[in-house]
Amino acid sequence: MVQIKKVLKKLIPPILIDLLNKFNSKPIETNNISWLGPFENWEEVKKDFGGYDGVEILEKCKNSLLKVKNKEAVYERDSVLFNEIQYSWPILASLERVALENNGSLNVLDFGGSLGSSYFQNKSFLNSIKNLSWNIVEQDHFVSCGQEFFQNSELKFYKSIDLCLRENSVDVLLLSSVLQYLDKPLEFFETLKNYNFKYIIVDRTTFTGSLQSKIMVQTVPDSIYSASYPCWFISDSLFKKAFSSNYINISDFDSFCDGPPQIINEIHVNWKGCLLKLKE
Repeated sequence: MVQIKKVLKKLIPPILIDLLNKFNSKPIETNNISWLGPFENWEEVKKDFGGYDGVEILEKCKNSLLKVKNKEAVYERDSVLFNEIQYSWPILASLERVALENNGSLNVLDFGGSLGSSYFQNKSFLNSIKNLSWNIVEQDHFVSCGQEFFQNSELKFYKSIDLCLRENSVDVLLLSSVLQYLDKPLEFFETLKNYNFKYIIVDRTTFTGSLQSKIMVQTVPDSIYSASYPCWFISDSLFKKAFSSNYINISDFDSFCDGPPQIINEIHVNWKGCLLKLKE
């Protein structure tokens, strides 16, 4: 457990230290990641702690994934290298289902897909698909890096969903470890329904049984990269309400790597995913 004084001194601006002391808040660690909160205002938290758009994050992801691409390493997740691939079997089953419905073809829109983490993770299982297209929509600096170092005939990078859809007829939208890092995740999900994706896969997303979503600060240990940024614990009931008018839930599943349910600062949270299908 990281010492509270060390965490506060390193991460929290002076203006917030008094506030946290007032409410006797303290960081909680799960899988070497620390959490603070809940907080009231996303923009204020982002201003004080930063966001997911730091240059250090991009460089660490690029260097790690280049090792995977060049077969110098086996598997990368969140910029960390592993000596064996850890698969999400529900994700693979979902992708295979979509491919079977499309005569062996699979066109994926991987929103927030970094530099191709899920593509490289699952590629060996998707080699039997006769027509595979994996398209990543990311922040501009990730797209530029991806186009320079990773793009190939199967893997492409775009700066927006609309740009991707101009060139691709997408079969499935993948949202892996991304919704909780958006400033307005449920509003964003509402806009996604306008595209009428036949399938949506949600994975590695922080859900809470609370009636309201909670704003937290997630702190990544220095051993991965030095960063802190706001993160939502998304209300499970509000998320279900957001998709239920247009989609049916084919399956729920737990995250393959983020650990079991936790109680973090009195908030029940679970890392989960689901497969959604557009209603006919």
